[in-house]
Amino acid sequence: MVSRYLPIICILFFSFTTIAYAEENVDKEEQIKINQFKQIEALTHVPWYYLAAINQFESNIHDDKDEDKSIHIQLPKELWYGTFLHTPVSPKVLEIFNGIGKDGDGDGIADPNSELDTLYTIASYISSNGYTEQDIHTAIWNIYQHEQSLLTIKSIAKLFKTYQRLHLDTNSFPIPKQYNYSYKNTWGDARGFGGRRIHEGTDIFADYGTPVRSTTYGVVELKGWNKYGGWRIGIRDKYNRYHYYAHLNGFADDLEVGDVVEPGQVVGSVGSTGYGPPGTSGKFPPHLHYGIYKFDGSKEWSFDPYPHLRKWERESD
Repeated sequence: MVSRYLPIICILFFSFTTIAYAEENVDKEEQIKINQFKQIEALTHVPWYYLAAINQFESNIHDDKDEDKSIHIQLPKELWYGTFLHTPVSPKVLEIFNGIGKDGDGDGIADPNSELDTLYTIASYISSNGYTEQDIHTAIWNIYQHEQSLLTIKSIAKLFKTYQRLHLDTNSFPIPKQYNYSYKNTWGDARGFGGRRIHEGTDIFADYGTPVRSTTYGVVELKGWNKYGGWRIGIRDKYNRYHYYAHLNGFADDLEVGDVVEPGQVVGSVGSTGYGPPGTSGKFPPHLHYGIYKFDGSKEWSFDPYPHLRKWERESD
C-alpha cells in the first residue's frame, strides 16, 4: 500500500516546491504540476515527462474533462476494475479480479475519481512492464492499442523532457514579416489534381527560397516527398495537432524526423514542388501550403488554419 510512502511524498513535495518558489520568474502553478509527476516518478521510476505526456494526451482527447482537475487520465473501467467489479474497493480485492487500480492517496481504496490514485495506477502499470524506454513504449501501446497514440505521446514526452516545462504555447507566423507574402482563406476550396478533393489548408504566396518557420513547439514526425505536397514536413505539437508544410523548395540543413523544433525556427523554404513524381516543380506559383490536423485518439481530421494564422501574424515579429 502506498500509504507507507506518504511521508516520502510529502518530503518530495515540499522540497520541489521550495526550490520552485525560490527561483525567480518560475511559473509556480506549472512547477507544482511537474512536482506532482516527479513524486510518482520517485516511487515508480517512470520518468515524469512520460506521465505528463500521457496526461496531456488525455486532456487533448476528452471534451468532458473536469477543468478543475490537473489529472485528466481516464483509464478504461475494465482495466481498472478487472472482471465483475464496478465500484472502488481496496487494491488487493481488485487484484483478485485482475484489476490494476492502486491506492495513491493512502485511504486504502483504489478510486478512479482520485487524481493521485489514477496517476499512481498508470505509473505502476507502466513500471510493471519494465524500466527501459522500450518497456515504457510497450506499456503505453498496451493501454491505447493505437500506433498514432503512442507516437503522439512519445512526441509530447520529448517536448517536456527537452524544455523541462509544460507550458509550450508560444506560436509564430510561418513566414518572417520582413519578406513579401500574401494569403487569404482558401480552406475547403475544390482541388482537381489527384481527383476531386477539398483544399485542407491555407496557401501563403511568397518568392522562391523565402524561409518557412515552425509555428509551434513540436517534433518532426514526417519529412520527404508526397506527390500532392511535394517536399513537405509534418510537425506534431503537444495538443495532438499535426502542422503540415508543403510545396517546399527544400529543408533546413540537418533537420531530421524526431528532431524537436520551436516557434520561429526555420524548417525549410518556399517552393512550387508537387503534383507529380519526386522532383516535380513549377506547376503552380511558389507558395507554402500550411495545414493543421487534429488527432482525437482514433482518427485525424483537418480544420481551418486561417484564424490561427491571422492571430499568429499579429503576434509575431
